[in-house]
Amino acid sequence: QLQLVESGGGLVQSGGSLRLSCAASGGSLYRFTIGWFREAPGKPREAVSCISTHESTKTYAAPVEGRFTVSRDDAKDTAYLQMNSLKPEDTAVYYCATVDRCGQWPDGYDFWGQGTQVTVSS
Repeated sequence: QLQLVESGGGLVQSGGSLRLSCAASGGSLYRFTIGWFREAPGKPREAVSCISTHESTKTYAAPVEGRFTVSRDDAKDTAYLQMNSLKPEDTAVYYCATVDRCGQWPDGYDFWGQGTQVTVSS
């Protein structure tokens, strides 16, 4: 049974950087496409980025394009989201989850992490 754990969140000033990690246990990450999502207070959960198996596909939502970089290290069973030039509007709880394909949302057979808080101060 796959388990995902996010880490790397914290408090950072506007313009700063954070690197989020999504570590898998109970299974190998290499066979899963990983999506990154975020949820800010009072706003619906939104897709942020995605990286497919073999890194064939990498996607970014328009608000983070050019600032965030998604990657993975299957030997370490870990996916990453490098976040640069952070803005206050990036403040949210960030989640990783498995998806069947980039562009799709997780379904009842996919796995979510517990989330990590990112707070960007102005």
